[in-house]
Amino acid sequence: MLRSLGLLGVLGTLGALGVFGLVEVDATGSPEPAVVFAFADPAIEESSGLVVDAGSGLFVTVNDSGDGGRVFTVDPATGRTVGTTRWDERPRDVEALAPAGPGEVWVADIGDNDAERDLVSVRRVPVAAGEVDASGSTTYDLVYPDGARDAETLMVDPDGRLVIVTKGLLGGEVLRTEQPLDAARPNRMTRIGVAVPIATDGAFFPDGRHVIVRSYGSAVVYTYPSLDEVGSFSLPDQEQGEGIAVGASGAVFVSSEGAGSEVLRVPLPRDVRRVVAPSEPDPSVTASPGGDRGTGPDSEAAGDDDLRPPPEPGAQWPWIVAGLVLLLLVALLTTLAVLLVVGVRRVLRRRGPPDG
Repeated sequence: MLRSLGLLGVLGTLGALGVFGLVEVDATGSPEPAVVFAFADPAIEESSGLVVDAGSGLFVTVNDSGDGGRVFTVDPATGRTVGTTRWDERPRDVEALAPAGPGEVWVADIGDNDAERDLVSVRRVPVAAGEVDASGSTTYDLVYPDGARDAETLMVDPDGRLVIVTKGLLGGEVLRTEQPLDAARPNRMTRIGVAVPIATDGAFFPDGRHVIVRSYGSAVVYTYPSLDEVGSFSLPDQEQGEGIAVGASGAVFVSSEGAGSEVLRVPLPRDVRRVVAPSEPDPSVTASPGGDRGTGPDSEAAGDDDLRPPPEPGAQWPWIVAGLVLLLLVALLTTLAVLLVVGVRRVLRRRGPPDG
């Protein structure tokens, strides 16, 4: 009985003081995701695809199937739509965006739930504040090597080749264009590997040697072009997570379908950020939309803890040891207090009730 009481005291003390945090049992070693903004535009109901524009720091998104030919440019400081790019031709099922350089994005009409499309298409359109007419933009048709596939992920590699990840139940096929795009004929893609099942979006890191591909509940980081897995981690719960973007500094953002849905900044696990973090400050970090360099959601000043090298393991041992010593002392005092209470009760029992 005494041993049980002592053990309970120890466990209660450990829980109260958060020993698991002190000894860093957390597998990711990362802070919690942070809300950057929520889409304020009621027209953004099914955000599917996300890009951080390298030129302005504005965020770009698109509705998936059912919407017309348009792309929304959003100010992360307010969540409000500050620009809309439109074109005349109505797409069939837009599902993804990818960066195409400062002030431009690729729009991917690649959705195919029934796997019946002979061709899918992409177009490159400008994005900016205000109304932008992209009616003159060129459409490029793509054809897969082994028939129709559903897909929601478009990326662009450092050589400008388009990369699509299909939405396979047992694993996505990674397909890539190998030649400069030709608007006059279908552009055949080749298979270069496999990725996470049920892929809903992906993006390159600034180094061009790593990509991140998300599903509804998790994300995986791969080397490129070998597609060796670097690490995986769970994503925050979202209504239907179909967007992921990597900013110029390497910060990762995720988005979801749903009116008023939030864009979150997601920290990377330590083992992953050691691999993808730039070895020196990234000169391409852009100013925030307000013009104040270094204060936007993609800047170092915004709290780029996911990019900074983690502290050396040895530097944390003094804190861990001190915490353990404190816990042992508190546990000892708790046990002594329990013994004292039990002892007093025994003495009172032996004496019996007072004469009366």
